Amino acid sequence: MESITNIIDIATTIQIAVAPVFLLAGIAGFLNVLSARLGRIVDRVRVVESQISQSRYDAIRPRLESETASLWRRVRLINRSIWLCATSALTVCLVIIAIFVGEYIAIDIALTVGILFIWAMVLLAVGLITFLAEISISTQHLQQGLSVTMEESETEQLKNDE
Repeated sequence: MESITNIIDIATTIQIAVAPVFLLAGIAGFLNVLSARLGRIVDRVRVVESQISQSRYDAIRPRLESETASLWRRVRLINRSIWLCATSALTVCLVIIAIFVGEYIAIDIALTVGILFIWAMVLLAVGLITFLAEISISTQHLQQGLSVTMEESETEQLKNDE
């Protein structure tokens, strides 16, 4: 009879741990998005830095250098967001471990689990805010690039009209 009670206790503990496991899956998906975004930014940095080294036109160089600086800011923000979200995921793992340890050692771990979970949410929230900052820089740079391209097109059109 005791083994049935143990199985029921284990099943109950697993049920309690399921919600944090789903949170882990969500964080893992978000980390995948961040990693892909970081890869694309790094690829763009390489292209722009190559263009700077090959540029013969002094007029283009400041714009390329500005883009490089913006891209490196984005890299730092994405790296920070990855670190924060990965640390959040590790903290969620600690929540799950604490749930099981508390069950098997029969100690009250409610405060520990609560504090760990709150800390995981704080880390995740700051990671998301950092990601939003990166998106903001990306959007601003895109808008600046479009305005420069439109100005260049208008200048070319005026030259062609003359």
